[in-house]
Order: sequence, then C-alpha cells, then structure tokens
Amino acid sequence: MDRLDDMLAFIKVVDAKSFTAAADRLNLSKSVVSRRIADLENRLGARLLNRTTRKLSLTEVGQAFYERCTRIISDLDEAERAVADLHAAPRGRLRVNAPLSFGLLHLAPAVAEFMERFPAIEIDIDLNDRYVDLFDEGYDVAVRIGRLRDSSLIAKRLAPNRRVICAAPGYLEKHGTPLTPEDLAQHRCLLYTNVPTAEQWQFKVNGETRTVRVNGTLRANNGDILMAACVAGHGIVVSPTFLCGEALASGAVRCLLSDYSFSDSAVYAVYPQNRHLSPKVRAFVDFLAARFGPEPYWDAALPAAVRAAA
Repeated sequence: MDRLDDMLAFIKVVDAKSFTAAADRLNLSKSVVSRRIADLENRLGARLLNRTTRKLSLTEVGQAFYERCTRIISDLDEAERAVADLHAAPRGRLRVNAPLSFGLLHLAPAVAEFMERFPAIEIDIDLNDRYVDLFDEGYDVAVRIGRLRDSSLIAKRLAPNRRVICAAPGYLEKHGTPLTPEDLAQHRCLLYTNVPTAEQWQFKVNGETRTVRVNGTLRANNGDILMAACVAGHGIVVSPTFLCGEALASGAVRCLLSDYSFSDSAVYAVYPQNRHLSPKVRAFVDFLAARFGPEPYWDAALPAAVRAAA
C-alpha cells in the first residue's frame, strides 16, 4: 500500500503543480506529501521532479513514470468499479437498435419479458434496417444480423441466422419444383433489395460458392413483404428462418433445395468496446443469448438437413 500511496501522492503533486495543493486534496500535511515523493525517488534512484521556489516540473524520467502511474491507478479504479457492479442491480436507460422485422417478431416479446425481470431498466428501442453508428448516435447495444463488418465493437452471438429457399404449395403445383440451384433461373423469384446482389443467389456446394442469377417478380427492402407474397403463391424466396419459421411449421410454405446451404450468418448483439461494461448492457445481452440460443425456437420446423448445414 505504501507504494500505491506514494504513486497517488506523486500524481496529485503533478496534477496540482504544487505540494501544498496536493496535500489539501489528499487531506494530508505538506511534509507528509514531500516525504512520500522523496521516498519514491529514493526507491527508484531517480529524480522525478524539478523543484524551484517558483516552479515545479517533471523530469524526462518523471514524465514517463507519471504516465505509467496514471494508467495503474486508472486500472485499479476500473477493477473496483467492475466488482461493485457485479453486486449492483442493473438500472438506468438502455438505448437499443435492431432490424425492423426481427424486432417486431422476436425482440418485442423478449423485451416484454426482460422488463418484468429488470424493472429498474428503462428501455428506448429504435427499429430500422439502416446501419447505425453506436458511438455517434448514442446507442448502448444493437442487434445485427449477418456477417459483421470489422469494427471496434464487441459482438456476442445470440443465435444462428439460418436461411432457406421456400415457396407455397400452390406455386409449386403450378410452376413445378426446382431440383437444383440452376433451376431457379426458370422460376419467379422474390428479391430482397437491402443487399447489393439481390438478383444473385449464392450457395455453398462442397465448400465452394456457386452463384445463380434469378429473375424477380417482386423487389422489396423488407422481408415481411416478400414472405407475404411467397405465402400467397407469387414466387420463391430466400428467407431467414426467423421470418419463415411459422409458415414452415404450418405448411403454408415448403422448404426447397435443403441439400444446399448459404454462407455462415448469425444474429449478434454488438456494443462499444468499453473497458467497463455496464450492468444494464450485460443483463440485456445475456438475457437475449439465453432466450434465443444455438437452436432458437423459430427453427423448430426446419428439416434436420437444413439445421445441420446452416
């Protein structure tokens, strides 16, 4: 503790540029502070401060030591706050961003349950499909789907984002069932325009990527619209299972080409890379991860081959 006390006294003297002011801040006598700095210099075998009757300044060695000391004290403070937070009840305002469709279908009921469990947290949710900057726009956490961009954010995987090709039985009776990805070029397809390659559907075949160009009868930047058209028999769609899972379970649509898979994708919670994660963010992220998990409820109706490949 003597070493930490000496380091803290040194930091206070440098910050205050005065032994007297530092002593006042530490609630110690000036002589005690002076002795601590002297003990520190003797132990290090180096002069840390240039002292005159009118000015106090750091030596070159003192500057380097000051920078190290401030980091050590900051780390110690951070460790104490982290331990305190482990025992603190999550509370405060939590700002969340999430995609529209996933937010309405799955995040909404999850948030309702979360609020029952953590009544001291106030939640502010923004649902939209645009890419938001968590730092600039002040969000605590965001739910993102797909392959994440490189960034300084921390990402926690909440669930797999399996995608399947599906069509209504009525459409298949009228237009036939595609047996290979190349057959899709002869069918009416429903295209999701929030990706740059809406007309190019890519499959994984024996570890390699195969691209098939398809023709669209409906283009939309929202998956719910495409699924509604698919259920009505207007075409074939690539859909995330969190959107089409219920329709698959009811038989409103059928899963096609289940022997083929898409590139790996997932549902993530992302949050800024702070050294100190707040209890409210930790509680929210852990809650979602437990609620969704590696085999989310919306995948219950999937063929085993699709779950294994995705």
